[in-house]
Amino acid sequence: MDTGIIILAAGNSSRLGKPKQLLTYQDKTLLTIVSEAALKTSFHPVVVVLGAYATEVSKAHQGLKIQYVINEEWETGMSSSIATGLTAILDTKKDIENVIIAVADQVFITARIFEKLAENHQLTGKGIAASTYGETSGTPVLFNKKYFDQLLNLQGSTGAKKIVTENAADTAKVPFEKGLIDIDTAADYDNLIQNQ
Repeated sequence: MDTGIIILAAGNSSRLGKPKQLLTYQDKTLLTIVSEAALKTSFHPVVVVLGAYATEVSKAHQGLKIQYVINEEWETGMSSSIATGLTAILDTKKDIENVIIAVADQVFITARIFEKLAENHQLTGKGIAASTYGETSGTPVLFNKKYFDQLLNLQGSTGAKKIVTENAADTAKVPFEKGLIDIDTAADYDNLIQNQ
C-alpha cells in the first residue's frame, strides 16, 4: 500500500521558548525519534516540514535519509505546513494512495503505530485512521487520497483535526495511549526527563 509520511516540525515552540525539535530524550532529539520511527516502516517518502529554526534543525539532523522542505509561511499555522508537506510528497509520487501526518514531539511514537494506522485503514476500508488517546483523536493520522484536496486547502492553526471531526463515520480509531504525552512547555519537558 502506497503511503507517505509527513512530519510537522515547523513551529516556533512559543510556549517552550526554544526549539522543541532540538530537545533530547534518551540521547536523541525529539525530531530524530519520530523520524527514525517513520524510516523503520516501508512507507515513503518521509518528508519533514521545517519553518522556524529551519537552519538549526536541518543542520542537527543531517544523517537521516529524509526529505526536508521549508514552509515559508509557518507563522500562519499548522495548515500551511500540512499543505507544504503534502505538496512535496505529491511532487515525488503523484499517485500516492495515503499520507500519515505526524508531529515532532510525540516521543513515544513507534514504527508499529504508523503501521497500525495503515492496517486499520485497510481492514475497515475507512478513509481516515486516527490515533486515540485520552478523550480525543489526533496525530499520527492517516488520510486516504480522497481527502488530499481538503488537506491542501486547510487554513489557519487548527490543522487536520477539523477533517477528522467532520468525517467521524469514515474514521477508524487506533489506540496510542502515550500519544497524549507531547512537549509544549518547559514543565512538560521536565516531567518527561524526570520520568525516563
